[in-house]
Amino acid sequence: MCPLCEATCGLTLTIEGTRVTGARGDRDDVFSRGFVCPKGAAFGALDGDPDRLTRPLVRRNGTLQEASWEEAFDAVAAGIRPLVEEHGPNAVGVVLGNPNVHTMAGALYPPALLSALGTRNLFTASTLDQMPKHVSGGLLFGDPFAIPVPDLDRTDCLLLLGANPLESNGSLCTAPDFPGRLKALRERGGTLTVVDPRATRTAQLADRHLAIRPGADALLLAALVHVLFEEDLIALGRLDVYVQGVAQVRDAVREFSPEAVAAGCDLPAAGIRELARELAAAPTAAVYGRIGTCTVEFGTLASWLVDVLNVLTGNLDRPGGALFPLSATDRAPRPAAPGKGFRLGRWTSRVSGHPELKSELPAAALAEEIDTPGEGRIRALVAIAANPVLSAPDGGRLDAALASLDFMVSVDPYLNETSRHAQVVLPPPPPAQSAHYDFAFNTLAVRNQVRYTRAAVPLQDGGLDECEIHARLVLAVSGMHGAPAHAVDDLVIGRTLGKAVADPHAPVHGRDPKELAGLLTGETGAERRLDLMLRLGPYGDGFGAQPEGLSLDRLLDHPHGIDLGPLKPRLPEVLRTRSGRVELLPEPVAADLPRLRAALDRDPLEGLVLVGRRHLRSNNSWLHNVPVLNRGSNRCTLQIHPEDAARAGIADGAPVRVKGAGGEIEAPAEITAAVRRGVVSLPHGWGHDRPGTRTTVATAAPGVNSNQLLDGTLLDPLSGTAVLNGVPVLLTPVDEEATNPQATL
Repeated sequence: MCPLCEATCGLTLTIEGTRVTGARGDRDDVFSRGFVCPKGAAFGALDGDPDRLTRPLVRRNGTLQEASWEEAFDAVAAGIRPLVEEHGPNAVGVVLGNPNVHTMAGALYPPALLSALGTRNLFTASTLDQMPKHVSGGLLFGDPFAIPVPDLDRTDCLLLLGANPLESNGSLCTAPDFPGRLKALRERGGTLTVVDPRATRTAQLADRHLAIRPGADALLLAALVHVLFEEDLIALGRLDVYVQGVAQVRDAVREFSPEAVAAGCDLPAAGIRELARELAAAPTAAVYGRIGTCTVEFGTLASWLVDVLNVLTGNLDRPGGALFPLSATDRAPRPAAPGKGFRLGRWTSRVSGHPELKSELPAAALAEEIDTPGEGRIRALVAIAANPVLSAPDGGRLDAALASLDFMVSVDPYLNETSRHAQVVLPPPPPAQSAHYDFAFNTLAVRNQVRYTRAAVPLQDGGLDECEIHARLVLAVSGMHGAPAHAVDDLVIGRTLGKAVADPHAPVHGRDPKELAGLLTGETGAERRLDLMLRLGPYGDGFGAQPEGLSLDRLLDHPHGIDLGPLKPRLPEVLRTRSGRVELLPEPVAADLPRLRAALDRDPLEGLVLVGRRHLRSNNSWLHNVPVLNRGSNRCTLQIHPEDAARAGIADGAPVRVKGAGGEIEAPAEITAAVRRGVVSLPHGWGHDRPGTRTTVATAAPGVNSNQLLDGTLLDPLSGTAVLNGVPVLLTPVDEEATNPQATL
């Protein structure tokens, strides 16, 4: 499976010796059916990138030098353990980047690492991306991982906000050939509405494109909910017995009429009403919001309203609406019962008091937790597949903060803008030398299926399996340095089986955990853990209880995967709220709604605001070193509407200085009507111009980092997510700046 985006397409590789010389879509893959995008087709170029590190690096006398694996892990143990023992576990921070969800190691081992360290200082890419969806799912359904996905293949009406799946291939909605699925929706007579300030490729495919003012999605969604109540269009259907708080939502959106939000959204009230009626009248409908609705000032409220709309139209948890996938490694279904619910802010960050969410702190707070003196400051950092110097706000401050750490270890195949600060760099092998199973994305897939592939190419001499790297890292920081790597897997397996045999709902209840452990198959500790999860999962063999069920052995017999069928209704089984019902107006949401009401009285900004954009040939900051991907449309330009460009005297291709609250950058202008008036757009993840890196291709065409325009103070308060879109900026034509300092827009 391709590990380069969330679509998880199956690949067929051409291999000569140990080198991947070609990649194409696997036509027999049960899920992707041969679809592949330019990233997947470039798999071999990424896999064989000559800039990838092949041996660990250890800093000696101020310089990173190649070392043996033993020397590297010795250095980790010597660097981390004394700091923990002297200053406590919170002296160590952990940063997990986006690529972790694309690898088996990144899914299996960070929980053990965090348990070994005992730190509360966890920062991940979630608070730069999808944390509002976790908070919404947690508050509504009691489980932050309960994220319904649109049933793309069966819906009659799709409302898509802040997403551009023709470029991103989908996000929090795992769907190979997302473009083909949208075209099929249109061909079967369905309707597609896209809400986006840019006329993206996805918007161009739609029946209706609403070029909304950036950051106003929550206002639009609240108005749609308002119309459903005002015009008596609520139709819960079978959801009626599972939902509480409908009347309270009616009161909460009373002020958000289409006429009241029209100015803030810059959309006609009549069009908003028409859209609400269309959603209510469609045989089936699904509302789907992604990163453009998450990384804004009302990100959690927008995510909540997406789910509220799906509930009030009766489309949550029904075919053609938005359903909860059931992955092969999920917990097996059990009788519905009230749960513990979801709590926010069980602790707060040391410096600014940001509340914890899902055991994480905002990534935007990482720099201040390092560079602010005092008891409890972060003195050491473990960064795994993370480049927050480019991906988080105010990268300049974070860059300086990382240089001040007592110790840092980075698990990364590249010496990049973040890993260059490490005392130890542990490079994982190329993707072709790693086994692959999509733990995260199968829980978000539009069809239930299961696929697993072993490494296509053997580990090269001197290489170490990525799962073993993670396991040995856990041992090095835990005081068990020197123990065999499988000790971590054995410990996890033992604990999991111990809980399973004590669970009266588990198929292995009452059995001997040691006997069960002996039945596990697999060539590695990671494979044994996968076998365990499959066998205890919803489709598993239950260690013999269901002889035809899943196991690792059965999955290996199906190299193109096993189709497990379309998504099915799962309420009330998925609910973990204290009430055992969908709690439609959670208290934290109700408490944040006055902030959205205040936006109704706010005059729209007269200047320009910045939004990001995705490129089909890119994924955050980690694919810019592949020559075949770093060209064509994948360019770091500032998109600006022709009228805005004319008013500022900006010519196409001319350099433009962009100023924000956190700093300024210079980028070439790309004048295009694809972006609405009042909005400019820069892609995310660029800015490869810092010294000390080893990324030849990216450094030759570095681009600029849009996050450098942000000072890190703007966060969605409910989720701690950085506000990356809809932020005000000033433009100055560089050519005129010297002669006319007032020439700004």
